[in-house]
Amino acid sequence: MLIEQPPILYRSLYPGSLWRIREEQQKRVYLTFDDGPIPEVTPWVLDQLDHYGVKATFFCVGDNVGKYPDLYRQLLERGHKTGNHTFNHIQGWKHRTSYLLENSAKAAELIDSRLFRPPHGHMRVKQNIVLQKAGYQVVMWDVVTRDYSRFMTPEKVLDNVKRYTRNGSIIVFHDSLKAEKRMKYALPRAIEWLQNEGYTFALIPR
Repeated sequence: MLIEQPPILYRSLYPGSLWRIREEQQKRVYLTFDDGPIPEVTPWVLDQLDHYGVKATFFCVGDNVGKYPDLYRQLLERGHKTGNHTFNHIQGWKHRTSYLLENSAKAAELIDSRLFRPPHGHMRVKQNIVLQKAGYQVVMWDVVTRDYSRFMTPEKVLDNVKRYTRNGSIIVFHDSLKAEKRMKYALPRAIEWLQNEGYTFALIPR
């Protein structure tokens, strides 16, 4: 659970970041995808989302956007929202804050969004503050499916959604080669389960 649904103590290290968006009047979740867009996986995800009538927020790697601009445009044209996931998918705590900002700014030249998610969720406490001062809304998560992990079965990825999702959860999948097999099994089944449980889907605000 320390990974799939970060505890309150960990969340408190990053004030101002979004982890969960609770609304009392309805059951609502926020589906997100990290690490794309790539032609091997992202088009399949888009078709699945269209099939179920779901909109999602994609946190894109700038280098991928530069390589596949038409695919990036598809995300927007099909009604989804995008966010900044740095240009080179760098982990904040391995780099100086100034470099994290520079790398994110390079991605921002291609990704017109003030939403930002640090790769792996790894960043220093100071970096969270500096990113917000630079105008970003830092978006973390309430449920990470762990579809990227080779130690997870596809069934366990789906079980993580069923076990940890609650009203307002920000849920993370990955449109990446590393996650492809597990994500392709879990995503449609997770959407169907969530819809059957009465959840609606929304885009990350701002």
